[in-house]
Amino acid sequence: MEKETCTFSFCQKPEVVVVEADLLLIGGGMACCGAAYEAARYATPKGLKIVMVDKASTDRSGAVAMGLSAINTYVGENKVADYVKYVRGDLMGIIREDLVADLGAHVDNSVHLFEEWGLPIWKKGDDGFSLDGFQARDEGKALLKDGGTPVRSGKWQIMINGESYKVIVGEAAKAALEYNRKATGMDQNLYERVFCVKAYKDANEPNRIAAVAGFSVRENKIYIFKGKAIINAAGGAVNCFRPRSIAEGQGRAWYPVWNSGSGYALGLQVGAELTMMENRFVPARFKDGYGPVGAWFLFFKAQARNAAGEDYCTGENFEASKKLYSPYVEKLGTCLRNHMMMMDMKAGKGPIWMNTHHAMDAISKTFVEKFGEKDAQKKIKHLEAEAWEDFLDMAIGQAGLWASKNIEPDKTPSEIMPTEPYLLGSHAGCAGFWVSGPGTIPGAPKEWFWGYNRMSTVKGLFMAGDVVGASGHKFSSGSHAEGRICAKSAIALILDEPNFKPVIKETADEISAELYLPFEVYEKYKTFSTDPFTNPYYIRPKMLQARMQKIADEYFGGCATWYMTSKTMLDEGLKLLGMLKEDANKMAASNLHELLRCWENYHRILSVEAHARHILFREETRYPGYYYRGDFLAINDAEWKCFVNSTYDAATDTWNFKKVPYVELFA
Repeated sequence: MEKETCTFSFCQKPEVVVVEADLLLIGGGMACCGAAYEAARYATPKGLKIVMVDKASTDRSGAVAMGLSAINTYVGENKVADYVKYVRGDLMGIIREDLVADLGAHVDNSVHLFEEWGLPIWKKGDDGFSLDGFQARDEGKALLKDGGTPVRSGKWQIMINGESYKVIVGEAAKAALEYNRKATGMDQNLYERVFCVKAYKDANEPNRIAAVAGFSVRENKIYIFKGKAIINAAGGAVNCFRPRSIAEGQGRAWYPVWNSGSGYALGLQVGAELTMMENRFVPARFKDGYGPVGAWFLFFKAQARNAAGEDYCTGENFEASKKLYSPYVEKLGTCLRNHMMMMDMKAGKGPIWMNTHHAMDAISKTFVEKFGEKDAQKKIKHLEAEAWEDFLDMAIGQAGLWASKNIEPDKTPSEIMPTEPYLLGSHAGCAGFWVSGPGTIPGAPKEWFWGYNRMSTVKGLFMAGDVVGASGHKFSSGSHAEGRICAKSAIALILDEPNFKPVIKETADEISAELYLPFEVYEKYKTFSTDPFTNPYYIRPKMLQARMQKIADEYFGGCATWYMTSKTMLDEGLKLLGMLKEDANKMAASNLHELLRCWENYHRILSVEAHARHILFREETRYPGYYYRGDFLAINDAEWKCFVNSTYDAATDTWNFKKVPYVELFA
């Protein structure tokens, strides 16, 4: 197939803007906001310029965009060592314990900042009853940093009024950037609605990052951002696999649909080493609406049962699982709870019900006994309001779905179901890049540290949030803290090498031609058919995405196969994906929105290819309930209790894999 090129013979040439920065931040979610806040503190007194580029608008960007009802990582009265063991247990025994311990030691400080900035955090009242964040503030309850007692929904989680969580954190980041902008005399240092597509290495140092190019989704402009150090916090990947929701619900997912794997693509295309990309997250969520179940499980103490009212994580399911997955079954991590749920579903014992009504009944009885009938009814009404707010905070669609199905959660149970897979590294997943640790954790191998904390194997390219591998369970607060860790390390590198000036060999014309190719293809061929969506010479981004999702779903262990795959299935899927990569050169865009979709597709293709190749390399089922290798159904600690790392060579379109020994630091 002839490869298309862009000569701007058919489409309009964009304006090219070159932006020079000392520190360049890619993203706009919690990790990038943390990086912006921390970087401004250290960079501004030194006269260093910070530039942040966000595909969206920072106030509502990233996975926390809609809000949250809880902060899932707050160490507080617990021990960091126990946090490491919790993360290790949930992620089937393989994590970078130095990264997790480092995060655990810093995360609380970010939470304290959130509260200072105005985030309402629930506190325990004098009568032991929970006060929401506004009530706690009105009653003068102490801040967390001053000894206030949070309301825990689990050992590591605390409840918040979080509908404006991201706005609060985003405002602090923007204020920090504005402080830096004024001090350094820049005209602009926050670029919103600009989608970063490709990273470039330095022309003089072969393994050093130098620039990132992207385009405005509002104007006919291409930006080339150069940085002495670059922090990649562009998030994980959703919609690589065909979602369970189809037709009118096609765009509905648990993880934000705008997270298109750009965080992975930006790093792997310049050769940054990946780790544990075989991991994925398959959350059990309220069916069809994808509403969160965490607060119902942990705070409201609701129980999930099969249609017969049985606990699917006990009895025969538990014993059968032990034969394949001990010693991890006994810890009952997230993926194994999924596994045993699906055992019952495949045995015809579904639907699986979240008994929200039983939980509310139990709470009502307890309150009456404790507070008396009159006071109890008032507290119960408040708690019911909080149960609804759990969804209005972060999954409004779930509340709408309940209303459309005549479901009142205090009277009726709701069905839960495992979702399609997602690729991420800050929730109950650990897919991402191999990065330098802090170098301060006792027992950590010396090869886990190469000078600058959270720097990837490409010099100057730092990672934060979802794209850091082997280091899950950061959630929102941990991602913010990791961005702050990154910022200090990146600034240290810049100050250590003050004479470095990033230079790339690619010209502005070459970059523009590559980024605008889908425009050229569309304009060149749009008259070859009467229907602009059906054309023998190009493929529109929606059609290509459907093809990609079908491949991933059917061959890489999606919903269609109950998350089951094998070598033969993976080989066939990768062959089809290879043809899809060729056809991606024929993607066509009629406007800036479609251009965005074209490049999001390509980022997803690279991300899901890395995922599939890692599953193929690891010959065991390390994450039952997330995926299964039908040809290697058991866990095999003797051969595979290790990290699987890979690098991608974009010039030759080839992959290189290796095992890296796992080291336990916290017994």
